[in-house]
Amino acid sequence: MNRKMLKYIIREYGLSWSICRLLYILKIKAMKLIPAFEKIFEKKVTIKRIDIFNIDVGKIEKFLKELPVEEQKLIIKNADNAAVGKLKAFSTILLDYGNPINWHLHPLTGKEVDKNLKWYRIPDFDNQRGDIKVIWEASRFLHFYLFARAYLLTKDKKYYQAFSRQLELWLKDNKYSYGVNFKCGQECSLRMINTLVVYSVFKSFNLVNKRDEANIKTLVKYCYKKIRSNFFYAKHMKNNHTFSEICGWIIGAWCSEDDKSLRYGYKLLEKEIMKQFFPDGGYIQYSLNYQRFTLQIMECILKIGEATKYKLSKEALRRIKESALQLYQIQDDISKDVPNYGSNDGALIFPVTACDYRDFTPVINTIYMLTTGERLYANGIYDEEILWFGSGNDKYPIRKIDKVSLAFKDSGLYTLRRNNGFLMICCQKYKFRPYHMDGMHIDLWHRGRNIFCDCGTYTYASELGKELAKTSAHNTVKLKDIEQMESYGNFAIYKWTICRNIRHTRDTFSGTMISQNGYKHTRSIEKTQHGYKVFDEVIGGSNNQKCEFNFHTPYDVRVTQAGFEILDKDKLLCIVYTKGVVNVAKSYRSLYYLRKEQINRVSVVSRMIDGKCVMEFDIKLIE
Repeated sequence: MNRKMLKYIIREYGLSWSICRLLYILKIKAMKLIPAFEKIFEKKVTIKRIDIFNIDVGKIEKFLKELPVEEQKLIIKNADNAAVGKLKAFSTILLDYGNPINWHLHPLTGKEVDKNLKWYRIPDFDNQRGDIKVIWEASRFLHFYLFARAYLLTKDKKYYQAFSRQLELWLKDNKYSYGVNFKCGQECSLRMINTLVVYSVFKSFNLVNKRDEANIKTLVKYCYKKIRSNFFYAKHMKNNHTFSEICGWIIGAWCSEDDKSLRYGYKLLEKEIMKQFFPDGGYIQYSLNYQRFTLQIMECILKIGEATKYKLSKEALRRIKESALQLYQIQDDISKDVPNYGSNDGALIFPVTACDYRDFTPVINTIYMLTTGERLYANGIYDEEILWFGSGNDKYPIRKIDKVSLAFKDSGLYTLRRNNGFLMICCQKYKFRPYHMDGMHIDLWHRGRNIFCDCGTYTYASELGKELAKTSAHNTVKLKDIEQMESYGNFAIYKWTICRNIRHTRDTFSGTMISQNGYKHTRSIEKTQHGYKVFDEVIGGSNNQKCEFNFHTPYDVRVTQAGFEILDKDKLLCIVYTKGVVNVAKSYRSLYYLRKEQINRVSVVSRMIDGKCVMEFDIKLIE
């Protein structure tokens, strides 16, 4: 990192964040040189109770038995697979971790991390080993919910036995604080939460024994110790890690009967909600998947309030509610999906419904219910999440809220709504670090189809993952050899773009994105009778520099003399009229972590003339 880059990092990320990041790096180096240094950060923990979750299993059992038969069979099949180490990682890809599970194995590369290495000696990124998240996935214990749900459907004790056996084997195979599974406090938090929730289900049927309870207390002890010892890092990350580890802190403090630490956890939680959730409901990570992740953590926080007797402030609850409403407003009515906006690491931390990973209805409905006592949707399979994290009552009045064109100015998201879909525009005024170079990206939805889409993430530990975060992977302008912002390493983005002169009405949007790399892009959009008109003006760059106006689509493309057409096989979806030169090339998108599909990138090409390039697009949607 050179001096100029460091200047941008300090200015944009803040001096406090930069100092804390440096101190954390020094801490890791010190522990590598003097292993005993780790003990300085350790705190003695005694776990006295573990019954923090009170789940109404009768309501859930009744609900599960009313699911379609095929959904019930799928739960049982997935639970049977999980019992022998075949886990559906990232909600989509079946991976074999072995039987018994090898908690240190990367099943895609076949590489195993030495479980006798101290956590700080294991790198985050290793090309030979592969993505560390693949190893962590098994130890999040998301599959424990399958065991609980399959038991409620069948009353077969083999699912409790699988839970009990895998928990005991995990403890035998993961010595504190060695190995890959003690590297991250967030992973420890999720592991602890999921174990305690599922434990409460099996305990309600008098299945757990003293050995199980001793094992769970040991797990909570290890996880809470890890969270406390490394909390300095999580506290200054200002992202989902902070929330998940605060939740783990609160649970650990309650289990330890440590009222002082419990009060501290809630005090910090309130502060982070104010920092990380914008007044309009948006989330600081500029990612809808991480927004859902953090809202699910909020579900857990509100649930354990029954035991801790702590309540969030009215303003904290309002921001959480507004965040759910934002997702509701940018959700497609037919597919129930939302734009694949920002980083998407495949996390669905509480997989407690029969809904697909990309269906955001469960968390939207549950958060709205928990904060208002009302629901946004009619009854459906997504209601199971309410039963896990609500009061066990699924009889809530429905609040009818129309989906309309809206400006989420704090978040930098703007929508233009029409009867059969919407268009979303990204124009952010960054308050914290960006992850994707998606300024002036547009996402077009029509009749349940994401006609112009965001390419997603794929995996953080790959060249494709890095490419999908860049300008050319978004539906915006790309100047040859220039990115909107600069990147360093896997996550650091600096020289942030700036948005100016934003205007939004029910039928129009206009704004200017300024890149510190020497150009500015003004995009104006007008809703028409049949679709949208887009007017682009790019100023800067060099004379005759190539400008590409990109559109990514999972559908077929046909180039015409007047522009191009988008087709679903032989069905015409939309026509785009333009005077630019149209090129079509293959690209990729990832809707699910570690899964990619080939799509089309349509590039409308022009050149900078006298420091300026202008382009128009008339998008006609076929009804």
